[in-house]
Amino acid sequence: MLRVIDATAQVDGLFPGGRFDLTRWEGYINAVYPGSSAMFREDADACAAGGTFTFERDFLPVIQNVYRNPELDTLRASFSAVTHGLEERIRRQFGQGLDADLTLYLGLCNGAGWVVELAGRDVVLLGIEKILELNWQGLEAMTGLVYHELGHVYHRRHGALDQGAENGPEGFVWQLFTEGVAMCFEQDLAGNSRWFHQDSGGWLAWCEANLFQILADFDRDLPAMTRQNQRYFGDWCDYQGWGDAGYYLGARFVRRLLERFTFQQVIVLTPERVCGLYREFVRLYAQP
Repeated sequence: MLRVIDATAQVDGLFPGGRFDLTRWEGYINAVYPGSSAMFREDADACAAGGTFTFERDFLPVIQNVYRNPELDTLRASFSAVTHGLEERIRRQFGQGLDADLTLYLGLCNGAGWVVELAGRDVVLLGIEKILELNWQGLEAMTGLVYHELGHVYHRRHGALDQGAENGPEGFVWQLFTEGVAMCFEQDLAGNSRWFHQDSGGWLAWCEANLFQILADFDRDLPAMTRQNQRYFGDWCDYQGWGDAGYYLGARFVRRLLERFTFQQVIVLTPERVCGLYREFVRLYAQP
């Protein structure tokens, strides 16, 4: 069963005197998911460990922006509309439902969408601080975000998501593939193969015009790519002035696979097979 949780009613109480209180936040998140606060702190610390970000300079202002933000009501309404009847729509489109939580909450800039396992259950965490920062509180953007993260859950539960290498070139090819799977899940559920929730300010048009260069640069970067220096996955990344270029590239890769395989066949592919198919993709598309 897909369980929908809106944990935003308590948010104002996390800003005594109008300022964010981390200790109160820890009590809040532990009430939603007991014993989980350390996971969020560790993730934020890991992001800051690279030296590019600090909690006080980069994360705290984003969290503070939630306090009495007039767009929060719009965000809540969009979340409610997107999740209404969602499990049945997934079942009709892909054949199977999902046993997971969809939780709208205030995080520590852990991501607009983050899929974790808590108490043995898949949980999609939707961080309102990042959603508001990205201006994704509207219905269309919220639809894409929710669908995308559920695509990862579907891949995990009905495919073979948790088998890829975490580091090195193979790990980033696997990330390209898994993000592409989630993008195609999102698009198919929306009924539009050109749907990208990241599309703003000409993002999609630019990506389409520069596909060959994005792929060539991604492939060239692979041998030295790390979590800290990769340019393709995350709104904070900068690839020629644009974020999230890897999501577009991943979707194009998986769409190519869907010309040969069904969606169910795609989501059970092994990392070794995916790497081989990626090399075929590079040979076909790296040059115009």
